[in-house]
Amino acid sequence: MRARGSHLLRAAFPVLIAVLTVVAFLPALGAGFVTWDDNRNFLDNAVWRGLGVAQLRWMWTTFHMGHYVPLTWMTLGLDYVLGGMDPTGYHLHNLILHAVNAMLVYAVARRVLGVANVGRNDVAGTRDIAAAFAALVFAVHPLRVESVAWITERRDVLSMAFCLTSVLAYLQFVEHGSRRWYAASLGLFAAALLSKATSMSLPAALVVMNVYPLRRIGGTAGVAGESARRVYRELVPFFALSAAIALLSIVALDPPNQLPLPAKLAVSAYSLAFYVAKTIVPSNLAPLYEMPKRIDALAPRYVIGYVAAAGLTMSAWLGRRRSPGAAAAWFVFLVVVLPMLGLVQNGPQIAADRYTYHASPALAILAGGALATWRRPSERTKWSMAGVIVLVLGVLTWRQTLIWQTSERLWTRVTEVDPNSSVAAIALGDLMISEGRVDDAVRHYGRGVELDPTFAGGFNNLGVALARQGNVGDAIVRYRQALALDPELGDAHTNLGIALSQQGDLDSAITHLARAVALDSMNADAEVNLGNAVVRLGRPGEALPHYARAAALRPGHADTYLNWGVALAQSGDAEGAAERFREALRLRPDDADAREYLERAERMRVDPARSR
Repeated sequence: MRARGSHLLRAAFPVLIAVLTVVAFLPALGAGFVTWDDNRNFLDNAVWRGLGVAQLRWMWTTFHMGHYVPLTWMTLGLDYVLGGMDPTGYHLHNLILHAVNAMLVYAVARRVLGVANVGRNDVAGTRDIAAAFAALVFAVHPLRVESVAWITERRDVLSMAFCLTSVLAYLQFVEHGSRRWYAASLGLFAAALLSKATSMSLPAALVVMNVYPLRRIGGTAGVAGESARRVYRELVPFFALSAAIALLSIVALDPPNQLPLPAKLAVSAYSLAFYVAKTIVPSNLAPLYEMPKRIDALAPRYVIGYVAAAGLTMSAWLGRRRSPGAAAAWFVFLVVVLPMLGLVQNGPQIAADRYTYHASPALAILAGGALATWRRPSERTKWSMAGVIVLVLGVLTWRQTLIWQTSERLWTRVTEVDPNSSVAAIALGDLMISEGRVDDAVRHYGRGVELDPTFAGGFNNLGVALARQGNVGDAIVRYRQALALDPELGDAHTNLGIALSQQGDLDSAITHLARAVALDSMNADAEVNLGNAVVRLGRPGEALPHYARAAALRPGHADTYLNWGVALAQSGDAEGAAERFREALRLRPDDADAREYLERAERMRVDPARSR
């Protein structure tokens, strides 16, 4: 009866873990797409939508936004097939994958704790409870929110699922020696890499695991004995895949100018200490921790980082014989998080909650093992404390998930944690301008460029808001400031060209609009406005190719067809003009101008002299 009860308990734990995980993240199901890469990935980009040949070809060849993640794109394409652009389905898929990962962490923790002899002979289920605690510490910790509640980070939860199943298959291979399990582990690792490149550190984690708890390297096995050499041979294909994806990632990222080495080391030490501190005390979490504009490598915050990183690593090394589990957990955490410590700087962040997702199971399993082997309190007290910890983490996760429900909440939270975030100020300006709150947009953009006077995009966006207010002259000044900072900023060329055209400086307008098209052949706005400026100069025939290209790039845009029709009419092509005006009316049936122009074009076709 006792054995049967133990089996039932073991079967119940994964289900309970999954249910508690879903409950902690339920607010995510009411969230939408946010203006933190979701817009650039999904809303402004239509080529991924579906699983047709064209979409699959794009998914397997694109480095969109610096990532090569074809399997992730395929899951997103499936979401589109099933539910279109309803964000609920995408969030649900993320949450299901995270709940699966929680159960997988439980399975890995049971195996690891078992090999380490934690609760092996305990009939009361100490190992199962410890593994469940580890899984929940991983799953409902508020540092997980960014990876789960952000649709863009589908790549995190998907790649983690493949990583964890790869580890489980590898452990099966070590235990049973079956080459099928080895092949499965290698294949699953390849799938993890094709979901997100940060999985590349898994082979290094497997090396640590082979030291402890597997004990196939070091100790009596030595570091050069037959057992160790067998491990090295096993892991060569894993490291080869990691090296290949690392090279591909550098090509995909095309990383911008890097920090000097002292600043890079300071940022890396700071972020490592940050992740440990936030794991222990998850307070003041935010979607963005902006990189300071200037890095003083000897500032106190960085010195504390050096001391913490060196101290933890040295303590783990010196205590590796007395506490091998703690040492192994630390070194697994370290090697997994290493690629995210800013060694290759990309993006505006000094640290990010999502960067702990793949590394966190190591510390969670350490917490489970430590709780199981803690002898001082009674079993009831010990597991009651574990329950309280999980409850507190779950409540914090629920609250943190609410921050990701809307873009305004998200960016407002960033400014609450860091009032000097220029990225958040500009993002709030973008949000205000999209909602027609132009005065608020000008205020946020102004704050953004004040905080970061080197941000060309901020000056461009401020110019857009000023133009919406009717301050075209002030807008031109801002566009020129943007181009002085970044002469290759196509949007600024486009906006400056439009503004100059409004002021009647058509030759200068054409120069900037043509430059915008040269910088980005997909810029439909620049093509349309370049055509408009040429028409105003009295050369409608020269404008026609610009409208044709704009319509090909953006076929559902009524104004393109309206202006194209005007140019054709001025060129004497009444038939072509009428066809374009009809298309404009089809796209926008209540357009009075299109209707009037169509009537003129029809009259021009019947009696050219009378239509004039």
